[in-house]
Amino acid sequence: MNEKYEPLFKSLKLPNGVEVRNRFVLAPLTHVSSNEDGTISDIEIPYIEKRSKDVGISISAASYVEPLGQAFPGQPSVSKEEDLPGLTKQAEVMKKNGAKALIQIHHGGAMSLPGLTPTGEVAAPSEVEVRGFGQKEPHVARALTVEEIEHSIESFANATKIAIEAGFDGVEIHGANHYLIHQFFSPYYNRREDAWGDHLKYPLAVIDAVTKVVREHASPDFIVGYRFSPEEVESPGISMELTEKLVKTLSEQPIDYLHVSLMDIHSTTREGQYKGEQRVKLLLDWINGRVPLIGIGSIFTADDALAAYETGSPLIALGRELLLDHQFVSKIEQGKEDEIISVFDPERTDKHDLPEPLWKQFNAGFYPLPRTDEKASNTK
Repeated sequence: MNEKYEPLFKSLKLPNGVEVRNRFVLAPLTHVSSNEDGTISDIEIPYIEKRSKDVGISISAASYVEPLGQAFPGQPSVSKEEDLPGLTKQAEVMKKNGAKALIQIHHGGAMSLPGLTPTGEVAAPSEVEVRGFGQKEPHVARALTVEEIEHSIESFANATKIAIEAGFDGVEIHGANHYLIHQFFSPYYNRREDAWGDHLKYPLAVIDAVTKVVREHASPDFIVGYRFSPEEVESPGISMELTEKLVKTLSEQPIDYLHVSLMDIHSTTREGQYKGEQRVKLLLDWINGRVPLIGIGSIFTADDALAAYETGSPLIALGRELLLDHQFVSKIEQGKEDEIISVFDPERTDKHDLPEPLWKQFNAGFYPLPRTDEKASNTK
């Protein structure tokens, strides 16, 4: 290994005492490849096994905690007893080579798809019109009732129990990317006038429910993480000033890491008093060493990974790149970083070892990433 990359392979101890073998994290990636009922499909197992092999932490695709929260076709479920056999097999292959296996627990809220929810309804903190995953036309989400809010929190707790039973090493609470927990924190999505209009109330209630289950049913080394988005384009939306309050609050909770959702780890703040400042630096200042931060965004080469680590993020998540080349980490470790595949090639006969549904989305230009052809990329 080139000695300059050695820091990426140092172990890291999480707040609960768990030692992670290196600084690489498999990001939770939408793969549209689960069975129609949300159970784990046969094609998911080799896909996730290959991409978990060399990282320190492996996080599964966002998995819905109740049917009202399904936001993607082919999305995995962690909501019912029938999910357990597939999830158990998934956890086993994710951690068989030494990675810590986590499942990301998720509720789409307004971003759930009407064609996938049990009644065709979609619900959010407040009524809102949105365009969900792959939709050409928007749909309207109604406001959740108090009973539904309470049920959704119980669903996150139940999902955590299932994750423990399945043998996962932890869960990541999905509080980012315009999904339900994010929506409760956002002034754009949450305009409620009852107690749930307090923007921190719902995120903290979910953390309380999840960590209560962990205390009662898991071993002390069970990992709990939380993912968040630092800014949103909607107005009035989440600003870095609001995120400062969120991050400082979350850093005091009984969780083991924070995971920022970014398209570019070196991105700067869009507006407000922190305009132009690097987001990761601000976040690290606010966290002040209390929990590790996972940074992510546009990491496609070994030098990209090193530059990401040098921002100060103790852990570096890889998303699109581990889809392009599941040997990314091992190639760096073996001194073969020049052999890393960093560009999508629709002509590859192995289709980058992707499940067919996911390869089709890559080929169609659904995700922004370097590619060998001229096809335009878009995010949704």
